[in-house]
Amino acid sequence: MFRLSRGAEYAVRGILYLSITYSEEKVSVIEEISKAQDVPLPYMAKLFQSLARKGFVKSFKGQKGGFVLSKHPKDISLLDVIEAMEGPIFLNVCLIHDGYCPRDKVCPVHDVWGEAQRVFVDYLRKYNFERLAVSAEKKVRVSTGKAKRRS
Repeated sequence: MFRLSRGAEYAVRGILYLSITYSEEKVSVIEEISKAQDVPLPYMAKLFQSLARKGFVKSFKGQKGGFVLSKHPKDISLLDVIEAMEGPIFLNVCLIHDGYCPRDKVCPVHDVWGEAQRVFVDYLRKYNFERLAVSAEKKVRVSTGKAKRRS
């Protein structure tokens, strides 16, 4: 079963937060990101150090320190962040490379795994963080609108 690690999920949430609040000048402090995304502060701080090393965010030290995206949200895909945290996605070990599984040339299921993996990876690649930020803002408006109607 393919399952994201908690670190990858939290990294996606952090990048999404910076995408929603995106501005080349806006620096978000880690406490703000952690609280908004419901991620423990020490965990988020460690993840953002890793995201900085991997080129997704820039960090600024000092009193006005914090983080900003290194690229525009439209230039960062969901696949980019997941693979940065998890490594390449393989739905089955037989897909790691040709010959990894001695049966990959004769096993009909190998072809199914390969096609499923291609479709899944392409799907994650087409969702960039600009698109996800727009979707998040719509969800907030809808949920806020419903809350107002109930009162």
